Formats: sequence, structure tokens, C-alpha cells
Amino acid sequence: MAGTPLEENIIVKLNNSYYHLTASEKKVADYVLSHKREVQFMSISELADECGVAEATISRFCRRQKLHGYNAFKLALAMETAREEAGVAASAESEVTALSEEEEADAVIEMSRRQYAEYKAALSQTMAQIRPERIREAVDLLAGADKVFCMGQGGSMIMAQEAAHLFSTVSLRFFNVPDSHLQASAASLLTPRDVLFFFSYSGSTKDIVDIMALARERGAKSILITRFAKSPGAACADVVLQCGSNEGPLQLGTVAARVAQLFLVDILYQEMCLRNPEEARINRERIAGALADKHI
Repeated sequence: MAGTPLEENIIVKLNNSYYHLTASEKKVADYVLSHKREVQFMSISELADECGVAEATISRFCRRQKLHGYNAFKLALAMETAREEAGVAASAESEVTALSEEEEADAVIEMSRRQYAEYKAALSQTMAQIRPERIREAVDLLAGADKVFCMGQGGSMIMAQEAAHLFSTVSLRFFNVPDSHLQASAASLLTPRDVLFFFSYSGSTKDIVDIMALARERGAKSILITRFAKSPGAACADVVLQCGSNEGPLQLGTVAARVAQLFLVDILYQEMCLRNPEEARINRERIAGALADKHI
């Protein structure tokens, strides 16, 4: 397997530039070189806390490596780590003989167990982050709103669609807005009686900050489901609910992360139904009756 050019290897870059770094930047480099895998799953705020430096130092450190920002740095680190692991795996595979049918079946079972363990871990991490007062506060906003706009970008847009669909079984107040231009348009027309329900694993995209700023200008409240409580999006939200599951830059929306977010959505849904169980029951029965003729 051909290696990447020396100038593109982020680890080599760090080692070559180390003695040109400031004392604070050296703290970051030391931590990164000792925790290459862990850093891939950390927000800029978490890395700054671990290194005992300001977030601005992390940004400056990334630019010194000729990268546009922290996310670009994490991606470069993830790619280099993946290359190293792929090299080890290729070496091991060259010594492995063909598997029997029974061994192949065992390999599938083992892979399934690993995925199952990952989903369990995501749910366990999410459960540990649940704060009852925040759940109640979020449901207060959802139940009292004239309209709730569910939004997200990329894979998070799918989560927003799931939330809007689930809550629409008991209320007509929930709407999914899938396109970023339509999201900006909707946010600019919100009222203080409306709620923005946003999904963003990182909480660190330009769209989320821009849209939440529009919502705040209009006096609307916002709820954010995210992995990182210390993120630009979280700083803009009125209620932040944290999901579990660590996701690397090369994973681009894992099922485990979605399972964790869906778990939170379902908790909010169940709490909302408990507020008015009779109305929820009647609405679900009406919808079930309306859809009955759709089935063969």
C-alpha cells in the first residue's frame, strides 16, 4: 500500500514543527501525539480543557499545520490513523488462510456482537447524561408551542424528520423543514410562541449558529440534541440534551449515534404523551383508523 506524501502526513508535520510552537501549542501537540485516537472524538472545547489552553490556541495550532480549522485537523488525524491501522491489518491478512464456511459465520456473529455492544454503549452514555429537569423543560416548550420546527443538516436532517413524524402522531404542531434555505426562511418568521427543535451531533456548523441566532432574534425558544454540551450551537440553545456515542471524522453519521438521538426523542415523546394521555390516545386512534385502509 503506497504511503501518502511526507508533507501530507499530519504526524510528521507535528513532529517537524514542534520546536516552532509556542508553549501553549506544545501542550496541544503533546496531548495529540499521546492520544491520537481519542482526539478524533473530542470537540474543540473538550480538547482545550484537557490541554489547559484556550480554544483560540487550538485554532491557531491547527492553522500552523496549514489546515483551515479544528475539523480539518481531526479529519487529517483520522485519515493518518486509518492508514496506520490499514497497514497493520494488511500485514496480518497476508498471513491468514481462507476461512471455512463455519468460520465465516462465526466472523459475522462476532461483528454483530461488536455492533450490538456499540449500540448498548451509546444508550448507556445517553442515559448517564439525562437530566430530568431538562427533559421537563424541553417538553414544556414543545407542549406549549404554537408550532415546532424540526431541523438539522445532513444526517441530522433525517433525525429531524423522524422527530417530526413521531410527534405528528399526537399533535399537528410539528413540522420538518429539510432544506437549509427553507430553514433560514422559516427561522426568520418565527414568533415567541414557536419553538425550534434542532439536531446536530457536533453542534458546530455554521448553519446551526446562523439559524439559532435568527430564532433568538424573533424571540423563539430552541431545543438542541447534540453530543457536545460545549459547542457553538449549545451556547445558542435554550435547552440542550446530550446524546452518547463517540463518532470519528471518517464515520459520517453512525447508526449508534442515531440510536442515541432517537432514544432522547422517544423520551420526550413519552413525557409529552404522559402530560395529556387521553388526548394522545384519541389522536393515535384517529390516525390508526385513517391509515387502516392503506394496508392490504
